[in-house]
This record gives sequence, C-alpha cells and structure tokens, in this order.
Amino acid sequence: MTSLSMTQQQRQIQTLKMTPQLQQAIKLLPQSHQELLETIQTALQENPYLEVQEVDRSPEEQRQAQEEERAAEPQETTYEQDASRNADWEDYLGDFASSPRDSQQREYQEEEETLSAEQRYSEKPTLSGHLLWQLRLSSLTEEEMAIGELIIGNLDSKGRLQATVEELAEMAKSTPAKVESVLKRIQVFDPIGVACRDLRECLLVQVREKGLDQDPVLVSIISDHLGDFESNRLKPLMHRFKLDEEDLRDYLAVIRSLEPYPGASLGGGEAHYVSPDATVRKVGNDFVIFLNDDDIPQLTISDIPQVSLDGEGKSSAAGKDKKEKGRGRGRDEVKAYCSEKMRDAKWLIRSIEQRSKTLVKVIESVVRHQREFFENGPSGLKPLILNEIAEDIGMHESTVSRITSNKYIATPHGIFLLKYFFNSAVSMSDGSQVGSESVKDLIKKMVDREDKKKPLSDDAIVKELKNQLGVEIARRTVGKYREALNIPSSSKRKKVF
Repeated sequence: MTSLSMTQQQRQIQTLKMTPQLQQAIKLLPQSHQELLETIQTALQENPYLEVQEVDRSPEEQRQAQEEERAAEPQETTYEQDASRNADWEDYLGDFASSPRDSQQREYQEEEETLSAEQRYSEKPTLSGHLLWQLRLSSLTEEEMAIGELIIGNLDSKGRLQATVEELAEMAKSTPAKVESVLKRIQVFDPIGVACRDLRECLLVQVREKGLDQDPVLVSIISDHLGDFESNRLKPLMHRFKLDEEDLRDYLAVIRSLEPYPGASLGGGEAHYVSPDATVRKVGNDFVIFLNDDDIPQLTISDIPQVSLDGEGKSSAAGKDKKEKGRGRGRDEVKAYCSEKMRDAKWLIRSIEQRSKTLVKVIESVVRHQREFFENGPSGLKPLILNEIAEDIGMHESTVSRITSNKYIATPHGIFLLKYFFNSAVSMSDGSQVGSESVKDLIKKMVDREDKKKPLSDDAIVKELKNQLGVEIARRTVGKYREALNIPSSSKRKKVF
C-alpha cells in the first residue's frame, strides 16, 4: 500500500508575459486616426509627465532631437530588456513625412469666420427630434402624447416602425385601437409616410395625402401588385388593367415620385467622412508615402520636478516615532507612482512612433505588391494575403492584421481601406490568377455599360468574363460579388420604357 505525500519540485519554464506597457502598445496598432487622438488626449489628462511639444522645427530636426534626448536618458535596464523581449519592434530605415495642411486649415478658418454663431454651432435636426416637435404642437391628450413618444422611439434611421401595434399598446398600457389612431396621426407628419410598417403602407399614405387615392388602378397596383412593379413584370399589369404603354408609364412615374423611406433624410443617413491615415503619391516613377499626422500632438516628457530617489524616505523611516515612519512610507508610494507614470509616458511616446513606422512599412510593402493598382486602378488589383506582407517586412502576421485595421489611405484612384488591398485569388484560363476585387470592378463596369432594356444575367456575366478576359468563375460567385456591390438582379435592373 503506497502512502501519499507532498513534495516540492523546482522547474524552469518559459512563458510570454504581457506587460501593461506592451498591451497598450498593441492596442495602439488597430486604432483609427480619431481613436489615437482620443487615446493621446486621455493620456495627457491622466499622466502629469506628458505634455504637448511646441513644434517649431522640421520633422528631421524633431527626430534628431528625440534621438539625442534618448541618448542622454539614463538606461532603465529592466524596462529596456522587457521591451526587447516582448515587443516585435523593428527599426525603420526609410524616411516618412506628413503632407502640410496649413493652407487647408487657413481656408477652413476663413470660411468659418464668415458664418454666424447659429450657423457655426447649430446641429442638424434629427428625425426623432423633428417628429417630437410636431407631436408637442398637436392637440393630443397626455395619454396620446405618451403613445406618440413610444411610436417615435421605435422608429429606425429610415423612419420605419420597428414594433407592432400590440407591443406598443402593452408598453403604453393602452389599447391597440388607440395606438393605431395615434399612429395614423404621426404618419401624416413631415415627412409624410414616416412611422409606416412596410413599403406598401408608406406609399399608400403618400398617395392619400396627395389626393390620388381616388384612382383605383393606382391604389390596386400599390396594394396588390407592387412585387410585379419591383421585378419589372409590366406586361401582366397592362393586360390586367387594360392599359397601353403610355398609361402605364404615367402610373409608374407617379409611383417612382413617391419616397420609399421618408425618414432617411433626417434619420442619420448622412455621408461618412474619413480622414486618411496616409497618402500615396506618384513622384516621377516612384510612389511616395506621406503620413497624415499633422493633427496628432507631438508628445514630450514634462520637466516638472521628480521625486528624489536618494533614499530620503529610508532615513526618516529609521526615526524614533511612528509619524516619521508613516512619512517614509508615503514618500515611497509617491516615488513608485512617479516612476510608473514616467515609464508609461516614455513607453507611450515610443509606441506612437513605432506605430507610425510600422504603418509606413506595411503601406510600402502593399505598394510594392499592388503597384499595378496604383498605376492603373482597381482592375490591376492582384491577390494578396496578410502573410505575404508579414514575410516581406519581417513581422508577425498578427501585427500586420492589427495595423491594417481601421486605416484608410488616399491613392491616385480614391480613398480605400487598407484591408481593401488584401483579397482572394480567382483563377484564369491560362493558369494565372487575378484578385477578387479586380473581378468585382470588371462586373461593375459591365453592368454600367449594359443595355438597360436587356440587362446582363449572371450567366451572361460568367460567359463575358470567360470569353473576353479568361476569368474562370461560377455563377453563384458572380451573384455573391454582385450583391456585395449592391447591384440588383437583371430582372430588377431592366428598364421597359
């Protein structure tokens, strides 16, 4: 019978320890331009050793001053060893710069100065705010007002109602009939047709308000044959209602003049403007990369007095009373806090610099691999995966994945997400490959050039790609690419008149 006993064993194992500083550096990589600005502003508020450097020198002079500053700093052995052991940082040998925006800023400031205070600071009205304003001007009871607020609160960005009458009645502790009554009142608010449950109801509300509901043919087309209209099945409509082409054309013109999503103009469907993180320009026969970081503050270490590290706290701790011991412990805590904040400040500055260098290295590699795109546009896009860039610049694939997230670059052919340049391969008849984004661009051009009375079907696009370009692709793949481009099917693209 064996006895159980406890023993101690000593083993050496290697583990990767993610320090807080390294975690922060990794989090900086996928941040967008705006997110990086917010991170810097937060750090400036929380870290007393960080401050914004007044920039009166050229970028080259600033880099030289930073290198001299680092050389003069005392070596922090533990900090440096931890950084070299954990971080996948590489020295960047090329130069990178930022495009000046002084002229743009001056134009913006001059334009802003000509505006009144109301124009400068007033916000664009939202859909809910616009509807609530009309609701409060209506002659409704308190109960109806509460129901109306519930209805408006359950609209999507395009003005479509996202809850049933029964659900709203339960939330308002009212009856479906009363909710339906208030709903009909809101549907004729500006914009007319808002708060409807589907397209048919939305169009019928607009027809009634325009006084066109006396025409039974128009009402019947919207009520019962909207699917035929959307799919361009117009001959059955002509036969059913005994219409000629001219009469049907007039009905279709009326329907097309109605607004399918009345709330879209106020519901947040505004254009999304982005500030590219970098610009690629052709200079001679080469493409040059400029980082757009003029608005990113240049951080430096503040010259505020640091707590002395000469052990003053130890001598006072050797005093005779407890009060002096308490003061010593307090000094130790302050010294630890200051050391931590100083280390965090240096690491943040270094991480931001390394983020910029890594971004430039990745973009340089992308330009080398996708040079045909930068020369000729999307049709020249080649297959590319993250691992190819990682091997080219000598970094881990996860680093490349992080740095390419949420980044935009301005090219001679427009502004694109950096992820756009990574795409799968599509085989060609000669055994070569072409990028999937190039195929999408070709499909878009084919649809733009097609005869709208005889639009290309997916099968026809497959044959066209194979006969003219030698691209081997399945019909379902063409359908998937077409949907990704928001191109409707051939039946919905067909123009009868």
